[in-house]
Amino acid sequence: MTTWLVSIAMALLLLGASVAAFLTPAWVGFEQDRSGAPALTGYTETEVRTVTAGILGDLVLDRGDFDQTVAGAPVLTDAERSHMRDVRGVFAGFGALVMLAAVTLVLTWRGARERDSRSRWWRAARRGAVGLAVAIAALGVLALVAFDAAFEVFHRLFFAAGTYDFDPRTSRLVQLFPDQFWSETTIVVAALAIVLALAAAWLAARQLARGASARPDPAVDASSLSVRRVAR
Repeated sequence: MTTWLVSIAMALLLLGASVAAFLTPAWVGFEQDRSGAPALTGYTETEVRTVTAGILGDLVLDRGDFDQTVAGAPVLTDAERSHMRDVRGVFAGFGALVMLAAVTLVLTWRGARERDSRSRWWRAARRGAVGLAVAIAALGVLALVAFDAAFEVFHRLFFAAGTYDFDPRTSRLVQLFPDQFWSETTIVVAALAIVLALAAAWLAARQLARGASARPDPAVDASSLSVRRVAR
């Protein structure tokens, strides 16, 4: 069993679960209300909810091509729709990695049938969880100090230059998902990821302790063997 593979898979699975928890109309609608999306777009709350549900469906479920309309007028421009198709590609790739991570954890767990192998599996899983928590905490500090710069670096890593710059005064995409939406969502996703990572690390430590307590004491075994030899 390759322990580093288990560590990476655990970190990916925990991160994927944290992101997926907030790809829901309930959370997105809550944050849009907090960030004033209806006022920014000029749409009613019902129109914002309807448009957003359609965008999320196209993003997560690939149900359409981001061609939502309000009063017969397209919500997103061609450039914004192209960017959302790029975003969908990034999400699809990340989702595939998370699924692969889940399969990896199941297969490596099933392959670790002996007690020592299970202990190595749990230690590797704990390393992955702790590593994720530390990495997110470090990135969180960086984002708090320079969120705009971190946001720009993230986009440069995954999208071509010039494909994600939109004027917030005219862009419905930016108005639907303004800076406050992204900053607060990022903070909550990071917090959940750290909580899940610490919970996974605690579970792994507990399993390791249980395995250690169940392991026979060599000194006791040697003593028992000596007694049996004397008895003979």
